[in-house]
Amino acid sequence: SETEPIGPGSSTRKIKDGGGTRGVVSGLTEAELNMRVAARLRPLLERAGVRVVMTRTRTSGTSVGNVARARIANRAGAGLFLRIHADGSTDPSARGSHSLSPALRTGWTDDIYAQSKRAARIVQAELVRTLRFPDRGLQERSDFTGFNWADTPVILVEMGFMTNRTDDRLLATAAYQRRAAVGLCRGALRFIGRSTAPCAP
Repeated sequence: SETEPIGPGSSTRKIKDGGGTRGVVSGLTEAELNMRVAARLRPLLERAGVRVVMTRTRTSGTSVGNVARARIANRAGAGLFLRIHADGSTDPSARGSHSLSPALRTGWTDDIYAQSKRAARIVQAELVRTLRFPDRGLQERSDFTGFNWADTPVILVEMGFMTNRTDDRLLATAAYQRRAAVGLCRGALRFIGRSTAPCAP
């Protein structure tokens, strides 16, 4: 598998695309679920007058990797680089939503650290409120390539656990994909200081 540096000038490398997880009940791949939610989120944000730039619009084909994704957000001058994911665990009882933001790393994330942390807090609160999944809180990560290459506020949202029967069964439904999109919309718009009214499904 191809690797890439975890940050600018780093000799530490990580796999470009880990492939994600898969639904224990639904059989959906993580990429398929993430794309379904992103496709529902996009029109809600556009209705609010937000210009949405996607790092991908289909699940098939070659992954661009996390450095390239960060560069897409950087080039766009994104107000928020929102990375939509679902989690997996060896513990099938693990469930709920959590949001991750960059740890403070001088020269890499110091310029985006505070705003990213604020974004994670706001988006996590809105996502949990709409999904009504257990709140697993916030986490900072220093080893995420997509964080360390970003020059814009960036967060990674784990909507739920595809390895948990309850989370997976719910997230596979159109209703819960809509809920996730609404929560992410509200969080993103609150973060950039806009009305959340257009997020109503």
